[in-house]
Amino acid sequence: MRKLELLAPAKDYDTAVDAIDCGADAVYIGAGKFGARHSATNAVEDIARVAEYAHRYGVKVYATLNTLLFDHELEEAREQALALIKAGVDALIVQDMAYWKMNLPIALHASTQTNCASPERVKFFEEMGFARAILERSLSKNDIAEIRKATNIELEAFVHGAICVSQSGRCFFSRSTSERSGNRGECSQPCRLEYDLCNDKGETIIKSKHLLSVRDLDLSARLGEMIDLGICSFKIEGRLKDRTYVRNIVSLYRQLLDREIACRNDVERSSVGRSTIEFEPNASRTFTRGAGEYFFDGKCRDVASFDTPKAMGERIGKVARADRRGIVLDRKHDLATGDGVCFIVDGSLVGTNVVGVEGDRVQLNRYDGVAVGVELFRNYNRLFSQAVERSRVKRTIAVDLNLKFEQDKITLTATDETGCEGSAMVEHAFEAVRDAAKGEEALRRQLSRSGDTMFEVRDIAIENLGFVPMSVVGELRRETLNNLEISRLSDYEFELHSASFIDSTNRWERKAQYPSKVLTPQDNVTNHLAREFYAECGVEEIAEGLDCRPSTAGEQVIISDYCIRREIGECLKERPRLKGDLYLVRGTKKYRLCFDCKACQMKISD
Repeated sequence: MRKLELLAPAKDYDTAVDAIDCGADAVYIGAGKFGARHSATNAVEDIARVAEYAHRYGVKVYATLNTLLFDHELEEAREQALALIKAGVDALIVQDMAYWKMNLPIALHASTQTNCASPERVKFFEEMGFARAILERSLSKNDIAEIRKATNIELEAFVHGAICVSQSGRCFFSRSTSERSGNRGECSQPCRLEYDLCNDKGETIIKSKHLLSVRDLDLSARLGEMIDLGICSFKIEGRLKDRTYVRNIVSLYRQLLDREIACRNDVERSSVGRSTIEFEPNASRTFTRGAGEYFFDGKCRDVASFDTPKAMGERIGKVARADRRGIVLDRKHDLATGDGVCFIVDGSLVGTNVVGVEGDRVQLNRYDGVAVGVELFRNYNRLFSQAVERSRVKRTIAVDLNLKFEQDKITLTATDETGCEGSAMVEHAFEAVRDAAKGEEALRRQLSRSGDTMFEVRDIAIENLGFVPMSVVGELRRETLNNLEISRLSDYEFELHSASFIDSTNRWERKAQYPSKVLTPQDNVTNHLAREFYAECGVEEIAEGLDCRPSTAGEQVIISDYCIRREIGECLKERPRLKGDLYLVRGTKKYRLCFDCKACQMKISD
């Protein structure tokens, strides 16, 4: 039976608990350093708390150590990795091959930043003992099928959230504008800024547009196909997102994934428990730059949002009438006072909020640019956000109880849905029950009160019914369920990958040939351990990683499956009207665009 995993982001302990309670089968979280989200860091002690909470439900915890390392950081990185292992994480997500050389006793996941974009590369990581490959976000379903056909390694794929316009790990755009590097966890997101598109004559073709800002990913309608393609982990992006976003999106994908699992007899979810929420999840009602499926069906147009990189949210309707008293939309809506709304005027995003609703008339805080025909979007739904924030969210595991009366003792045993057991016994004399039906009813009522525990009583069996004070039964129930919780934690099994730890006697038996004999500055070798790793795997020329260099001048800073030419209808394969070289210009910065039509990629040079 193949296990499927819904993988959720965790900014901190509270967000991790929210994700787990809403149904995540695994969470990924950053430690103090060396994670690709510099603003989402956690103390090892807090990650240990996350692991303890998660493991009670069979939920896994993955620590993100997915930045490049410099030589002077190697020992600190190793110490942090060992501390995370001791804290109870289940795997490390890594980009730098120095971690492989450290011979750590834990499963390693090849980050999407290792450019898991071809069967050859993913097969290499499999042969080198990685437990999982995290696929590049721009892959199509056909690409994934080819990778699955060539490999047996676990495959993780993004299903929801922001998309990097560059191939992961192959972006140095931030580094070209400042000391901040995406490969070091400090991306300044220059891809979300405005640029002019100019030709080689200096003429401006498109002025002041967000030409590299692609819309967010939403593959919620394609989960069944992804299961059939062999994906085992379905990843939600967003370690910088708030708790409302995480609650909403995790709850939505839990429902959708459960429906797909119910239709199949060869897959099951990888953790246990049932999540109860008090709101109806809706992806359009929390942060979104507009939903799209990117290149899942193959390369296509209309994946970018030239007007704004910000969250526009859900489309509400067009303005049908507008005057000083407010606006009237062309359709029914549920806008409410306090909602945030936005619209595009002259190519720029304008935001305001709703200050009143009277019948079909909506009063806004500002009306700059509001006119008939303008499309209105809601980027903050006050009532929905309050419902999510105030919702009681709980995850429970079903248990069966067996209460046994024998001589001068009473034993209660709890068996959960996985077969794990916990029990407690009290020495107590008991008497015969005068009214068996009422006595049994009272016992069942008392035993069914699981309270704030992680358990939900499913069935109760009583042997040799006797009379005993309800206070004794209540204490016995509490002790039994507490012992079951302890038992679940002590029985938790870390699924170490068979090749994740290679001792000194056979370490070098595990070798594979890297798919290329040459590594360029864009291949991110920034320390001597990574250099040794690739040399031992047959690489003959290893350039110093671009992050080690003082400047990116003259170098490729983006390799992307997204193409501006294709996006604006000027693909070189389709007889374009736009001829000659093209450039992106912002202030004094000028980037040259190169179009590799054979690979169907766009490359940007500083």
